[in-house]
Amino acid sequence: MKNPGYFLRSFLHAAGVFVYVSFVAWLMFNNQKIFDEQDNFLVPVFMLLLFLISATVTGLLVLGKPIHMYMNGLRREAFTLLFATLVWLVLFFLAVAVVLLLR
Repeated sequence: MKNPGYFLRSFLHAAGVFVYVSFVAWLMFNNQKIFDEQDNFLVPVFMLLLFLISATVTGLLVLGKPIHMYMNGLRREAFTLLFATLVWLVLFFLAVAVVLLLR
């Protein structure tokens, strides 16, 4: 990458996705403690709304800026940012996989 700003921005976007996904995973892991094992209609509604919000947040973090750049004529830079973000996400995935395998 010619511009180090794309490298930092892509890391921040991927780190934001990682932090958000970690929060949602924590919420799902502790849902029985938080919601006291409730069996009613609102739990599936909550989970579906959480799914939609998660898709929107992660979609904006990964695709928002590259789409904006692409629409403003910065096509090469948009793809650079998008793929750099994906590389960071793959590295985070591999780090988590290594931690799980070494436990």
